[in-house]
Amino acid sequence: MIETIRKRFDETVGVLRLTEEHLSGRIAQAADLLVHAFRNGGGVLVFGNGGSAADAQHIAGELVGRFLLERRGLRAEALSTDTSVLTSLANDYDYERVFARQIQAKGRSGDVALGITTSGNSANVVAALRAARECGMKTIALTGGGGGKCALLADVLLDIPCNGATPRVQEAHTLVYHILCELVEAAIAADER
Repeated sequence: MIETIRKRFDETVGVLRLTEEHLSGRIAQAADLLVHAFRNGGGVLVFGNGGSAADAQHIAGELVGRFLLERRGLRAEALSTDTSVLTSLANDYDYERVFARQIQAKGRSGDVALGITTSGNSANVVAALRAARECGMKTIALTGGGGGKCALLADVLLDIPCNGATPRVQEAHTLVYHILCELVEAAIAADER
């Protein structure tokens, strides 16, 4: 057991170091997109499946509430939380459209769509990023290595340089979105001083 524990810590530390080298500049770009949206009355719609849906809720909670600093609440919504909407869209249309239809209903030019998928190929995340582009929204994709189909639809691709180890990608996702929340919050809090 101890050997497995040490191995997992070593793997995670390695992925995080590679992520820092690979994504530092793009994390700053993503933060700039979000700050620009919030400063101009926009917001962010966040979406993903399974653990990525939980991450979407986590991000929305940090932005609507607070991360580390007191500041105004920011318009952020996880599109996986309204079970009535999700199930009606899955039933009446198709599960592939559960996020895209919400983007069409709620998104507007000046907003940001943040799609989370470890593979980069979740059909409903891909469809939502495409719908966001059609609505004039900026797009951020938080994915595994290479970005999959989401890579072509992202204004900023945050692809974790790790292939095949979903838990390592998810662990890096958490660090990346915590950094995004910190950067966004610091900028918005500074505006309010």
